[in-house]
Parts: sequence; C-alpha cells; structure tokens
Amino acid sequence: MDSIHVLLETSEGDMLAVLYPEAAPKTVANFLAYVDEGHYNETLFHRIVRGFVVQGGGYDRFWVKKPVKEPVPNEAHNGLSNRKGTLAMARTPEKDSARDEFFINAADNTALDHRDETDEGFGYSVFGELVEGFDVLKKINWKVVKARPDFPEAPQEEVVLYSVQRFA
Repeated sequence: MDSIHVLLETSEGDMLAVLYPEAAPKTVANFLAYVDEGHYNETLFHRIVRGFVVQGGGYDRFWVKKPVKEPVPNEAHNGLSNRKGTLAMARTPEKDSARDEFFINAADNTALDHRDETDEGFGYSVFGELVEGFDVLKKINWKVVKARPDFPEAPQEEVVLYSVQRFA
C-alpha cells in the first residue's frame, strides 16, 4: 500500500506526518474521514502538557465542541509505541471511545502503550508519526498554559490547526 501523508498547517508552522493504515486501519480511516470533510480546519490545540503531549481536533476557535461520528475501536494493540512525534487518538477512560481528538506525543510516552485488555491498560492507538515539523511540535509544546473553565491545560495564546490535508 502506498504511504499516506497529511500536512498539518498550524499557527506555529507546518508539520508533515505519515499514517500507518496497515497497523491501524480503522483509526486511519476514521481520522481521514474527518480530514476529508474539513472537520479539523480552524480547530484548536486545546490541551498542552509540556514534555508530554499536544492535543487537538475537537474544538473550534470559540472553544465549542465539534460534532463527532461514532467511536472507533481502539487499535492500541497494533505494536506501535507512543514515542516522541507519533500521532495517537485521544479517548475517555473507556477503551473504545476515540472519535475526532488526537494528540502528538512530545516525548516517549510508553506508559500510554497497550499493556492489557482492561479499559485502563488498553492504551492509546498510535496511527502515524511526524516526518517533518519537530520544531513546530516543540514550539507548541512549550506554550504557556493558562487554565480556562473545563480546560485546565489550555494554552494562554491560541494555537490553531488551520487545516489538515492528505496526499499520497
């Protein structure tokens, strides 16, 4: 299968990622469905934890949750690790609850990898990784955080995901 790349255009610069449909077919299909409908355009990176993750894709620039599709089955048992620069799906404590939000690991976060079949131990499904833009990831991850109602790890200064575009 040919490689699938996505360009993430942000207010801090561009990041290029390769996706892994062989390892996470349902997760990649879910992510690309959101990409193709423009769901991620003009959304926020709403959660920044320095030395851990930057998370986005679910909220528009007014901090309003975007409409979502049905959750996708968790594919964290695919052998891919939550290493620095990898993309993974965010979820609630229930293992099969990922929808539109994703995060980029800003460090090696192997504690987020699949450990067992319980909801807590199932892990977070890695489905791609950055091939360019590590400087942009670092710039976003070092933003000053200022808690907002319901968003304790929100950046003080808006960090926008202008668009996500795919290409082969």
